[in-house]
Formats: sequence, C-alpha cells, structure tokens
Amino acid sequence: MNTLDVQESIREVNLSYLMLAQRLLREDWAIGMFRLGLSAEIADLVVGLSLAQVVKLAASDHLLCAFRFNDQVLLSVLTQPSKQAGIAATHAAILMAGHPVEQLD
Repeated sequence: MNTLDVQESIREVNLSYLMLAQRLLREDWAIGMFRLGLSAEIADLVVGLSLAQVVKLAASDHLLCAFRFNDQVLLSVLTQPSKQAGIAATHAAILMAGHPVEQLD
C-alpha cells in the first residue's frame, strides 16, 4: 500500500467517523457522547460542523478517532466468546464508563 492509498483510507475513515458521530449525537446526545467518549464541549463542536467543515476536517492526514481499548480487561471482555453476550456487553459498558472523556486542550 503506497502513501496515497494510506492517506485516502485515513480520509475515508475520518469522513465516516465524523458522519457517524454527528448522527449519534443528533439521535441521542447523552448516549452519543458516551459511545464516542466525548465531552460536551467536543460533542458541541462535532455536531455543529457544516458539511464543508466535515469534508475539510476529514481530509486531515491524521486519524480523528482513537482506539479506546487500551484496557486489557475491557478488550478481553469484548473479544472472548461468552455464553451470555448481553452480560459481556453490559460489563464492557460499565468498564468504559470509568474511562475519561476527550477534552479540549
């Protein structure tokens, strides 16, 4: 994969992420913030972006979303087969609720 392919893939991921984030926040503000791991300030900024701003931001050569599963216990809960998938999802949600949200620096 060459550099242009990587940049195009990052652009596509960013665009999909921003569109998903806006949809989640518009559908249910609190749940959207929780699922995305965003503070109210960041959520306000994301949901208020115009289409032109979304496209411009998506063109960044940096991923806008982050891999949030740096907690071994959480990752294990999500990846291990479970007889009770509903309980595993609830357990993962409880663990994620204890993680800090993204803040403006």
